[in-house]
Amino acid sequence: MREKLQRFMMGRYGNDKMNQVLSYVVLVMMILGIFLRVRVCYWLAIVGVAYMYFRMLSRNISARYAENQAFLKHYYRLTGWFSGKKSDMTRNKGYHIYKCPQCRQKVRVPKGKGKISIHCPKCGNDFIKRS
Repeated sequence: MREKLQRFMMGRYGNDKMNQVLSYVVLVMMILGIFLRVRVCYWLAIVGVAYMYFRMLSRNISARYAENQAFLKHYYRLTGWFSGKKSDMTRNKGYHIYKCPQCRQKVRVPKGKGKISIHCPKCGNDFIKRS
């Protein structure tokens, strides 16, 4: 049976990152459609499943590869933005970030020092904030 499936999939595109993400989206839409009784979500999920199988069983590998590359460009930009925000939060855990009122430069100061005078490294402006 496994050999028959392998022979059937030979020359076909198969699964990729776009299909994986699409399967999660379809699952969420299916759940919304069933539990919230939103028929549009349910039917869009059915169309999404059909599109997933179309992509997976397609023999036009170059077109599916191009679709996946276009998707990955946006996907990695979005996931990179979220991971950047996460690393900013962990890196700045013991600090307050203030913006200089004159030039809008971000200045990082340690927490728990009370009222302090902050010197902007860009424009030289001094301003007072609680840390």
